[in-house]
Amino acid sequence: MLFRSAKNKFETVDVMRRLKRLAEGTLSSYRRLFLLLLCVCTVFYMLPPIFRYIFLSAPEQKDPHSVCMDDRLTPYILQNYEFDANIRHVSPSKLPGERDFTPYIGNGYIGLEIAHDASLNIKHGRAMQLPIRFQPIVSVAQQSVGVEKESTVVEYLTGMVHRFQCFPGYFASYTYYAHRTQPNVLVQELQITNTRNMIEDVELIMPRVNLPRLSHRTLKLSEPASAGMVFYNELDVLTGIVQPVAEDPSKLIVVSIVKPQLDAKLQVRKRGTVRIVYPIAIHYSKPVAEAQIKATVEANEQQATQAMIKLLQKLGSKAANTGSSYSINTFRQEHIDVWADLWATGFTISTSKAEHSLNGDRINATMYAVLSQVRCFEFEEMGTAVSSAKKEDIAKALTYAEGCYDSYHTLQAENLWREMSTLQQLNSLVSSWMLTLEKQGCHNLIRAGASGVIQAMVLSFGSFRFSNQHLECNIHPKFLHRDFHFRRLNYGNKTHVNVTIIVKDDNKAIIQVALDRSDRSYYACDGGCLDEPVLLTQSRRHFPVKLTEPLTAILYITEDKQHMEELHHAIHVKEVVEAPAHEQHLIALHKHGHQLGGLPTLFWVSVCAIIIVFHIFLCKLIIKEYCEPSDKLRYRYNKP
Repeated sequence: MLFRSAKNKFETVDVMRRLKRLAEGTLSSYRRLFLLLLCVCTVFYMLPPIFRYIFLSAPEQKDPHSVCMDDRLTPYILQNYEFDANIRHVSPSKLPGERDFTPYIGNGYIGLEIAHDASLNIKHGRAMQLPIRFQPIVSVAQQSVGVEKESTVVEYLTGMVHRFQCFPGYFASYTYYAHRTQPNVLVQELQITNTRNMIEDVELIMPRVNLPRLSHRTLKLSEPASAGMVFYNELDVLTGIVQPVAEDPSKLIVVSIVKPQLDAKLQVRKRGTVRIVYPIAIHYSKPVAEAQIKATVEANEQQATQAMIKLLQKLGSKAANTGSSYSINTFRQEHIDVWADLWATGFTISTSKAEHSLNGDRINATMYAVLSQVRCFEFEEMGTAVSSAKKEDIAKALTYAEGCYDSYHTLQAENLWREMSTLQQLNSLVSSWMLTLEKQGCHNLIRAGASGVIQAMVLSFGSFRFSNQHLECNIHPKFLHRDFHFRRLNYGNKTHVNVTIIVKDDNKAIIQVALDRSDRSYYACDGGCLDEPVLLTQSRRHFPVKLTEPLTAILYITEDKQHMEELHHAIHVKEVVEAPAHEQHLIALHKHGHQLGGLPTLFWVSVCAIIIVFHIFLCKLIIKEYCEPSDKLRYRYNKP
């Protein structure tokens, strides 16, 4: 037994001695360097997943209000990701990285920021920038400070804003829109859902009116009307004045408001839902003198009252010739259909990861803001605002866009892509856009309303210009380092053109042109028009991007083939060459956010670290081999 213990002790000492020799330099310097590099690589690539496993493996505990809000916002996540909507949490719970765009609705006649204390705005100048003392939004009253969460979702494609509030025991969902076919109607849809097994008493914040010279009267309906779960028996008719210009107090605007009477206190049954549809009719006059106030008040009140009664009767009646119910869903869909028709013309740009780059989120938000402040005359019912003669005039304006757009492309104009975090900034931006388009030859399209304005904006993005007998694209080839798609450019009344610019793998841009629809033959040619005109069809025709001296358009489209054949004799270019490829670092910057290519930054950091460590040990090895005493070298490399 004693012998075995001594033997085990001897083996342990022998193992320790071998490990000590190994640590003291049994391994060569090259092997140690290799092991060190291997350890560095392991640390770089193994630590991140380890940290994620340690610190992120435990599920995050969310409070019930956050869970409630996430459930409300889930249907809009994809739209937000694709820039077709914008989700914004209301301060102070605003999330980092959110796009801070003001939630806004409008139809060119009335406009409203979606906030519980926001005032209604009416047209003044080029934008909806004249507030009136009327806060129209109906909201659930906050129970106490810090016990609710609130967020808004702006749906660009439908022209609606959704608002959500989560309270202890229940939540409220709102939908707001300024109707496109009935421009003087503002609609609020409110739904309160009780999530507890007990009755909830809910108090509402009602609309507030504080107009100068305010008159108020009550109009009793012949029969109760409702578009939701609450019945309305009486209407409030309110009329006041607004002074548009302080320097000219003699001119006044008469504003009439008609709204249903609604009880400010609601009771929601156990695990039940209450749905309220609350329309408001607004009608205002042009600036008039004091002597015309009385007659204007009567006319305003009559038009606003008729609009409200007609709407309530329509919602409660059967649709003609079908026997089906004309519900609030039908009324809302009419509004959505107009916005869908507007967005048929549009623009798409590839997403850039470069810092401070312009992407689809800001472009869509800006286009939505501008369109929300312009009326759709051709879609409005003739009884509300627009006569048939006016609509014919609008149709002619849409087909005659001579001279629009006559300047550099607006994607490079930083002043047209400013912040929109406040209503004042939004109104200022809309005014800048309308002024720019008007002064750059697009006045006819602006006169046509929202359909013409969106055409003008898309033309300006690519510096497209309608000149005598043809459409030309004047964007400089050096700006074509991202993919562009111009959708349904209106060429005449029955022809729509799609133009796509794609950057190929060799970093050269090409142009693709196709007709969405047409009533005759159309032709196209590239820069200089030296080649034979190409007949356009619904299939894409490819054109190279050419650079000319002096600089001319990169694309021409016309219905007159002879005009295009003669065009190259009128351009007078000295030299026509294919535009050079863009530099790789510029393409990489937009695709990856840095100029190092597609590999992640961590990879390049790892490579740099390995190179540095390698050179440090190489220097150390050289110093050891050549600077140590010769006798020590002999001792190390010669056998004793």
